[in-house]
Amino acid sequence: MSRTIEVTELALRDGHQSLLATRMAMEDMAPACADVDAAGFWSVECWGGATYDSCIRYLNEDPWERLRTFRKLLPNSRLQMLLRGQNLLGYRHYEDGVVERFVEKSAENGMDVFRVFDALNDVRNVRTSLEAVRRTGKHAQGTICYTTSPLHTIERFVDMAEQLKELGCDSICIKDMAALLRPQPAYDLVSGIKERCGDDTQVHVHVHATTGVTMVSLMKAIEAGADVVDTSISSLSLGPGHNPTEALVEMLQGTGYTTRLDKGRLLKIKEHFASVRPRYAEFESKFLGVETEIFDSQIPGGMISNMESQLRQQGAVDRLKEVLAEVPRVRETAGFPPLVTPSSQIVGTQAVFNVLMGRYKAMTGEFADLMLGYYGETIGPRDPAVIELAVQHAKKEAITGRPADLLKPEWDELRRQAGALPGCNDSDEDVLTHAMFPQVAAKFFATRDKGPKNLGSSPTAAVAQPVGGGKPNGGKHPVDRRIDYKVTIGGKQHQVTVEPA
Repeated sequence: MSRTIEVTELALRDGHQSLLATRMAMEDMAPACADVDAAGFWSVECWGGATYDSCIRYLNEDPWERLRTFRKLLPNSRLQMLLRGQNLLGYRHYEDGVVERFVEKSAENGMDVFRVFDALNDVRNVRTSLEAVRRTGKHAQGTICYTTSPLHTIERFVDMAEQLKELGCDSICIKDMAALLRPQPAYDLVSGIKERCGDDTQVHVHVHATTGVTMVSLMKAIEAGADVVDTSISSLSLGPGHNPTEALVEMLQGTGYTTRLDKGRLLKIKEHFASVRPRYAEFESKFLGVETEIFDSQIPGGMISNMESQLRQQGAVDRLKEVLAEVPRVRETAGFPPLVTPSSQIVGTQAVFNVLMGRYKAMTGEFADLMLGYYGETIGPRDPAVIELAVQHAKKEAITGRPADLLKPEWDELRRQAGALPGCNDSDEDVLTHAMFPQVAAKFFATRDKGPKNLGSSPTAAVAQPVGGGKPNGGKHPVDRRIDYKVTIGGKQHQVTVEPA
C-alpha cells in the first residue's frame, strides 16, 4: 500500500541561511513564489531563524513586511517559521508577556506553523511559546534538537517527544542542525516516537546534508513512519544546506512512497534560484563538500568559519585544529548542550578563548550564564570548578529554576524605549523588533524609509578585538598585561577582560 510523504520546502529561509549567510533579498525570492505555492508542499518555511536579524541588519528590510508579503504571494501555502522558544528570534530570554505578544503578532501577520525549539532541549523554555501558538489556533510544532554525546540516547529523545506531546503539540520535529542523524538512529527515533506517542503523532524530520549520509537517513525515517520531511530545492541545497527536493522525489520512485509534488513546478523553482544564487557569491559558504569529521567534532561548517574569523583577527589562524579539538571539551564542561543557536556561538567562542588565553582565563558573559543555568538545564552536569569561575565572573549564583521565571514584565518599558527612537512607528511589531535587537533596530528605524537593499554588506562573524591593549601574541605566549576585548556574538557586543596569569 502506498503512503504519501509530505514535504516542507526550505529555500525561502534555511536554504539561503545555510548557504548564503541569510542575505537573499525579498525581490529575488518573490518571482519563485507562484511556483512554490502551486508545487504541492505541506508547508513553506520562509521566516524566523536568522532572517529577522538579517533583514534589519543587512537588508534594510522590515521583517514583518517580509512576512506579510509572503502571505500575499503564497495564498495557498502554510507558512512556517523557526522560533527559539523563550529566546524568540534574539539571543536572550524574554519574559512570558513578550513571548506571547510575539506569537500573537506573528500569527496575525500570516504565520501558520511555528516550529519551536530550545537550544538546550529544556522543555520549560518552549512551554510558553507553544501554549501561545495553541491559543492562536495555529500549528504548534514541538522540536527536538538532535545531537550525540555519551548521555544522548534514543530513549531520552523519545521521553522529550512525549513531554512535547503532553503540552499539546500538533506535531513533533526532529531537528538535525549539524547532519549528525545517521540512518539507523533516524529509524529508531521515529519508530520510538510513534510507539510511545501514538501512530497518529505527526513526525517531521529536518536534516542538513553536511556529512553526506542524511539522504539515507530521510529514507529510513520515512520507512519508520515519518510523515513530513524537509528539503531545499536543488539549486539551494547540499554542503551545509539540505538535501535536494527533486532528489527526494526521485528517490521514492518504486518504493511505495509518493509525494504530491509537481516536478514541472520544481524545475521552474530550481531554474529561478540557479539564476539568482551567483549574485550572492561573496556570501557563499566555503564548506560546500562533505564533512564527515563533524561526527567527531560536532561542529557545523558555519561555526568553523566563525572560529576561523576569530583566529585570523588574532593572527592565530594556524591554531584552528587546536580550537576544533577544544570545542568538544568545552561542550562536556557545559553539560553536553546541542550546538545550535545560541549555544553553538557560546561554546565556539569559549573554545577560541581557551586556546588563545588559557583554559577559562577569560569568559564571555554568555558562557558564564550557560554554566550558571541562565539558559536552562543541560542533559549532563556542569564542571563545578568552572561554575565557580562563572560565579566570580558574573557576580551571581547558579540557578536551577526556569530562567524566565526571574524576569519581570518588560513590555511597557520596551514600548517606551522603542517609541523614543527616530523612525519607530510605535506598532507592536516595531516594539518587538526593538526588543529582539535594540542597537540594530535603532539604525534600521532611522533608515527604513530608504527601502530594502539588494545584497548586504559583508558577513559579520563573531570576533574578539583588542581595545587599547594589543593582542596576546597569537596565543603563543602568556598574557603579560591586562587586555580588554570587545566580543561580538550574534550582533551583541560584550566587554571581556583578560588578566595576566
